[in-house]
Amino acid sequence: MKLRKGRAFGAVTVLAALIAGVVSCNVVGRTEINNGQPVTSGSSSAETTEATEPITEEQPDKVVHVVAAGDNLIHYSVFKNAEALAGGVGYDFKPMYSEVKYLVEGADLAILNQETIISQSNPIRGADGGQLIFNSPPEVADAVIDLGFDVFTMANNHLLDMGTDGLEESIRFWNQKAEENNLTVLGAYLNEEDANNIRVREVNGVKIAFLAYAHHINGFDSLLDDVPLRVIKNEEEDVIERQIKEADQLADVVIVSAHWGEDDTTVVTDDRIELANKMVDWGADVILGCHTHTAETMEWIERDDGTKGFVYYSMGNFICAQTDNFNVVGEMPDFDIVIDGNTNELRLENVGCIPTIIHYESEFSNMKIYPYSKYSPELAERHGLPYAVPQGSYPEFGWDVINRIIDEQIPAEFRKLDK
Repeated sequence: MKLRKGRAFGAVTVLAALIAGVVSCNVVGRTEINNGQPVTSGSSSAETTEATEPITEEQPDKVVHVVAAGDNLIHYSVFKNAEALAGGVGYDFKPMYSEVKYLVEGADLAILNQETIISQSNPIRGADGGQLIFNSPPEVADAVIDLGFDVFTMANNHLLDMGTDGLEESIRFWNQKAEENNLTVLGAYLNEEDANNIRVREVNGVKIAFLAYAHHINGFDSLLDDVPLRVIKNEEEDVIERQIKEADQLADVVIVSAHWGEDDTTVVTDDRIELANKMVDWGADVILGCHTHTAETMEWIERDDGTKGFVYYSMGNFICAQTDNFNVVGEMPDFDIVIDGNTNELRLENVGCIPTIIHYESEFSNMKIYPYSKYSPELAERHGLPYAVPQGSYPEFGWDVINRIIDEQIPAEFRKLDK
């Protein structure tokens, strides 16, 4: 699919045309032009070197293989699994991600929505006790960095679960991790200047800009009024437009993380469609939707000039301990960014997503994320969701339920079931 970016450069000409003159001895007569070549009338001997054809050297395309993942949502039962895996000393989240590690490691660029903050001065929380408040242990970061993620987006509704001090601590924590591990972190910022510092990462010679926006902050938005901390919300369309247009000038590709929609729904509302179209018109090439905790549809959006961007309306959960069947089926976007070696035009190729299943058994034990290709009817039969306490509103589960959710939410042309 041919996309925009009019930074075309011409083909490389290696040899210029060379035209040799006529060499003659004992010439009698005059020189004439015949079909564009010099000829000599009368008695002469002449040598003519014809103009050589220009030779164009094809340049290789620049290619970046990208994978992404939705909400890394560390519920109480998620970190209790990690605690058990660590033998009671600290937390070990790595085994829960092991079945998808090959997908993340195999990408040139991997992007994750980190849904929960990490504030070591506050108690660990995971929406236990009926309160939807989260704070995760630092071992979460170690696990997802080890998994191979390069870019972490933080714009979400749980940023102020530990107040402004907790948010600032979490931002500084991730900034330190970024310095130590060559990561890109965005979505929550120390101040306005930081928020306007558009993150650009170069991968395989391709410059990629990242932006991230949040729908709301669980009603705690006013806490940001008296501190320099900055989170850009979806309603600030003037800021979003300015930033996307600036990012479009700074980079070859613009990827936007959009935290939007309503929890536990699969209907893509008109306001999100409208905002997605605006973002693409302003210059976004890929939109990675988060927040609904459900896998939602995806589509191309065409600009007035005929070029296109692509939107994943919601990737769903990467990991969680939720108890409705639609919460445990997610998406890992999977696509290639291609910059044409000769025209410098951008294309998105092999665009789609890998369905994932969050598996757990009785009492949320043996928790692990599986790609669809590595899951099975036998594992589905052992899933603990139908028996979870408290029970969800949609407790039916099995291989047929997984396939029904995929069939309903992921268009057939975008399903990557064998990766």
